[in-house]
Amino acid sequence: MATFLYQVGRLAFRRRWYVALVWAAVLAAVGLGALKAPGTSDEEFSMPGIESQKAFDLMEQRFPGATADGATARVVFVAPSGEKVTATENKQTVEKAVADLAGGTQVASAVDPFRAKAVSKDGTTAYAAVTYKVAANDLTDASKTRLERAIHTAQDSGLTVEAGGSAMGDGGGPGGVAEVVGVAIAAVVLLVTFGSLAAAGLPLLTAIIGVGVSMGVILTLSEALGLSTTTGTLAMMLGLAVGIDYALFVVSRYREERAKGHAPQEAVGLAVGTAGSAVVFAGLTVVIALAGLAVVGIPMLTKMGLAAAGAVVVAVLIALTLVPAFLGFWPNAVLRRRARKSGRIEESTENNGGSRWARFVLRRPLPVLLLGVVGLGALAVPMTNLQLGMPGDEAKSTSTTERRAYDALAEAFGPGFNGPLTVVVDAKGDADPKGAAGTVAKEIGGTEGVVSVSPARFNENGDTAVFQVVPSTAPTDEKTKDLVTTIRGERPGVESETGATFEVTGTTALNIDISDKVQAALIPYLVVVVGLAIVLLLVVFRSLLVPLKAALGFLLSVLASLGVVVLVFQQGHGAELLGVEQTGPIMSLMPIFLVGIVFGLAMDYEVFLVSRMREAYVHGERPGQAVTSGFRHSARVVVAAALIMIAVFAGFVGESDSMIKMIGFGLASAVLFDAFVVRMAIVPAVLALLGDKAWWLPKWLDRLLPNVDVEGESLGRRPETKPEPAGTPDLEVART
Repeated sequence: MATFLYQVGRLAFRRRWYVALVWAAVLAAVGLGALKAPGTSDEEFSMPGIESQKAFDLMEQRFPGATADGATARVVFVAPSGEKVTATENKQTVEKAVADLAGGTQVASAVDPFRAKAVSKDGTTAYAAVTYKVAANDLTDASKTRLERAIHTAQDSGLTVEAGGSAMGDGGGPGGVAEVVGVAIAAVVLLVTFGSLAAAGLPLLTAIIGVGVSMGVILTLSEALGLSTTTGTLAMMLGLAVGIDYALFVVSRYREERAKGHAPQEAVGLAVGTAGSAVVFAGLTVVIALAGLAVVGIPMLTKMGLAAAGAVVVAVLIALTLVPAFLGFWPNAVLRRRARKSGRIEESTENNGGSRWARFVLRRPLPVLLLGVVGLGALAVPMTNLQLGMPGDEAKSTSTTERRAYDALAEAFGPGFNGPLTVVVDAKGDADPKGAAGTVAKEIGGTEGVVSVSPARFNENGDTAVFQVVPSTAPTDEKTKDLVTTIRGERPGVESETGATFEVTGTTALNIDISDKVQAALIPYLVVVVGLAIVLLLVVFRSLLVPLKAALGFLLSVLASLGVVVLVFQQGHGAELLGVEQTGPIMSLMPIFLVGIVFGLAMDYEVFLVSRMREAYVHGERPGQAVTSGFRHSARVVVAAALIMIAVFAGFVGESDSMIKMIGFGLASAVLFDAFVVRMAIVPAVLALLGDKAWWLPKWLDRLLPNVDVEGESLGRRPETKPEPAGTPDLEVART
């Protein structure tokens, strides 16, 4: 691999104009496709095989058109203090607002709350259900303006009016001020690390190009593949982070090879052959982990994983081709200013912060190991109370109308009103379908925790009934989950009595089923990922204990990051600092997605740090010396890469989408723990305690394993390339 990538790097350096033009053409092509694309689709939470999905599918079959995916809005009217919404003047205001809403060209129906009996018992609150003919992303500006105007007009009459539902989505795409701040912090870190504007700007420029290409592809294919806004945001998040890091590793190794006296073209070849080999391996681990999310069986999670994996592939290709091409344009610009002016590019690495830290750990390996393990273990403890769910409008800021509408309905109609259960009774073949549906409704209505059961609605054939069940607790409350379990547990007795079957669905039940499915898949997926990590690291490091240590460290960082997510987003400690106004269950898809991403990132740092240690050990250094050498060459780059990752991921904490906010915080925490505690402290401590045993591998296994040559050993045996003649265009130094 190293020899092949060495040739790729030299070729990209020589043919830099062609490489740059090819990437420019690709960016222009996908950008044009994105501009012509209709836009991203709405979120879809579905999982084939679970009960709530089966019930939903049955409803689509028996009630054609009833489950159409048109946008909805629920407009809530609250009377002023001491008044009732049923008062003549207030009632007229509500009716006028509903009439205005019904007049929209895209509106399928707008239900008068007084005719639909959608008024609270105390008469203070009413709500109107508005259904549109098109999906939320297809709503025109005129339809949105009409909805806003009706709300404002009613508010001007003295009523408090709020609205929720899919029609209220802002339709915005990924990106924002927070992400710009993250990139700005990354730029500062790169500048401090490299001491050169060009060296700091190159990784940022190539990462942005890579993100542009991947986002262009996602937007182009969004309608055809049903890709959502969240899918694009996560792909951008990961693509930006790894794009900066992978380019950083190549540029750093290029500067190191230049410091050894190599000509620019040779230094590029060696950088791509060594650091590029590690980039390929690290990128491969991320891609495998993300693509492996498909085994969970959630279509949306599969799309998120594949889209993010595609962004990582683009980042790897950019690092192997476009980065060396840019180095060909400006071979000396990435060097430190002093080196460019004096012409001397030697950089002393005899004693730096990395080597001093390594010697500190080597003198006290056991205390450092115990402190790191105990600290991460303590942070992981809250993970034992992990509750998975799918937070809705209740998790949004109180500054949003959706959250205020949710609170108003919960106060007027009870906390369970915002998340009713839908029961589908299949009485096909039953002699008395209406009687069977009535019996089912009566039995469920008598269950503890049920507030009310709506009248049954039958299909045209009269063999299928649907009715709503309002729980006494909120949709994300654990008692609601227990209620769903209880209703389903009573099913055998009810079905034997009536002869009809029934299933529980609705958004609340669907979210509960998805959470249960993901929680059940989390441990098996974790086992597969850890097993894969051990196998891949066994091939790379040709050691039994180093992969085992890496996998255990990965587990520690993942569990600790999940623990702090539970602390903040579920238990509320420090939640206000992150703009989390409502705590609750952790997004059900978040833990398994976090595992997939952190696995790849953890292997990044393991490869770039430990491969230099193995390289030194293979060349004859004692175990302790090899650890110090690895830190001397790699610690500064790994620290910079980790800080960049943390800055980029933390930037997404500012997103309004609760899942993006949660994943951004979780990833930033995981990188912090894995890079600075596991890789920079626990790893050298373990290697110091193991000594030569850390690099032991049975001879029979050594013969079976393929030699991927991540460290570039084959390049050391390659005949020395003759220097290029003076004046060769490929080696001309750009004066900056």
